[in-house]
Amino acid sequence: MKKEKMFSVFLVVLMLFAMSTEVFAQKTFKLGHARPVGSSTDVDMVKFADAVFKATNGRYKVELYPASQLGNYTVVQERVGLGDIEMQLAPAGTNVTKALGIIMTPYLCNTWDDIAIKFARGGKLMTAIEKMFDKEGIKVLGLYPKYFGGIALSKMPKDPKGWASKGIKVRVPGIKSFELLASSLGYMATPIAFSEAFTSWQTGIVDGVVGSGAEGYWSSFRDLTKIYLPVNTHLELWFLYMSKDVYNKLSAADKKAFEDAALQIEKDRFATGYAETAEMEANLAKNGTTVVKYSPAELAAIAEHVKAQVWPVLRKEYGEIFDEITK
Repeated sequence: MKKEKMFSVFLVVLMLFAMSTEVFAQKTFKLGHARPVGSSTDVDMVKFADAVFKATNGRYKVELYPASQLGNYTVVQERVGLGDIEMQLAPAGTNVTKALGIIMTPYLCNTWDDIAIKFARGGKLMTAIEKMFDKEGIKVLGLYPKYFGGIALSKMPKDPKGWASKGIKVRVPGIKSFELLASSLGYMATPIAFSEAFTSWQTGIVDGVVGSGAEGYWSSFRDLTKIYLPVNTHLELWFLYMSKDVYNKLSAADKKAFEDAALQIEKDRFATGYAETAEMEANLAKNGTTVVKYSPAELAAIAEHVKAQVWPVLRKEYGEIFDEITK
């Protein structure tokens, strides 16, 4: 009888040990993004986290940090490269690798179909982009096209459908293509970090923002945006990526779990992104923003003007790859 009790105790201890080991074995990865809780981006990342959790039988938990809680995306990108943070969904920062700015080439893509062609996996552009991220210690898991960009302002420019908007100062990201873009349309370009853009605009340092689109302006600048010019300035393409060191330590099955979840988010985003643009422009209008309408011919004229002014400069900066992707 005494032996049976001891055996029962041993079984209980063994079960408790197994349970504690299972809990201890669960790993939590931090994933940052810039949008608020409940936004479409946040909802998509919740789906991604759930998919990873299920595919790995609960061994990997992706913990979300929305609204830039981990810091400005450019800083977080560097920390992901160092392995301090495991994952991020964000545009490509150019603090470390300036050449990643090629992604934001004005009018590189004009339609959602263009995105799938220009940024096809295995194509020259995506291969080059993945190599650039790899050198920073980052593994790209999936694409996340956000929108085509526009210009948000406090006041109507004299030439909203042309390129003579003299006297209006706009914030641009610290990326050469955006500075050239704004200047080509007649604006005074002022490079300011995204984290400081709202305050700079609110306090009158600038009169508006270049570098985002309807979704971004609705999310971050809705009450400052009095005029919105949806001129499709650039493609806002985000990347879902992971620290390469973290990725390399995963088993083959777990790598596949993360990759499959990311590719499903990518596929879903291509299906919903276009419709979201119209929805966000409508939201801005309901909030009191004047959304200027453009005909296809007017948009084409602006695009050709910008390309004529900007592309020759970028061609010198990016070299052969620029010629390949702009043929």
